[in-house]
Amino acid sequence: MKRVIFASVLLAPALCFAQSAPEAIPAGTILPVELSTTVSSAKSHAGDKITARIMQEVPLADGSKIRLRTRVIGHVVEAVAASSGAPGKISIQFDTLEIGKRTLAIRTNLRAIASMMDVDEAQEPKYTPDYGTPEAAYTLEQIGGETVYRGGGHVMHGNEVVGEPLQSGGVLVTVSARPGTPCRGEVAGNTTRQAMWVFSSDACGVYDMPNVQILHAGRTEPVGTIVLGGKRGEIRVSGGTGMLLRVDGRS
Repeated sequence: MKRVIFASVLLAPALCFAQSAPEAIPAGTILPVELSTTVSSAKSHAGDKITARIMQEVPLADGSKIRLRTRVIGHVVEAVAASSGAPGKISIQFDTLEIGKRTLAIRTNLRAIASMMDVDEAQEPKYTPDYGTPEAAYTLEQIGGETVYRGGGHVMHGNEVVGEPLQSGGVLVTVSARPGTPCRGEVAGNTTRQAMWVFSSDACGVYDMPNVQILHAGRTEPVGTIVLGGKRGEIRVSGGTGMLLRVDGRS
């Protein structure tokens, strides 16, 4: 089911992006990505290339867009294997967008990360649909708990409307800060509704990855460096993991 909901989007001609390519990505922009490269404290090395791909078209305030499946490129900064009872950790950066034949430098931090299983489940209907119910009318539950009523409904945080589902897949929502978490809502005056893919508007932290913790999100020095640590033993983050990166501004 994971690929079915977004199948119509994935088959869309790449040429549609030519109409509005961004020259810079505003601070505060969310990049909903799926990790393509597996990283590990035991097997990765400093300098290793890592890639992810944008999983929902990202509209920007100036009318330009980052198209679906745009590649986000980064590298391993440091990998420290577990030893003497100390768990492993891995530091990574995502610093480049591949836009057509050119690249755009970015600086990002990590807002949320979720297992491939959670990503899959968020794309399955919350309730067993009636016979004949089209996928475009499914009710879905986002990672973080919000409900998406497709087929004319809204994205709901309890009884509050926080955004809208898109016919092509994904959602556009107003990002918010969940009490008790370090994630922010509006950043640098960027009030544009954000593409959050399968995540809730206030999604923050680690979801369904029991041996992963965010040691450094990359918002403070060293800005742009994301450090993930294991709670025990080695840490491994597999391809297929969902992530919400947030742009701090152009490098």
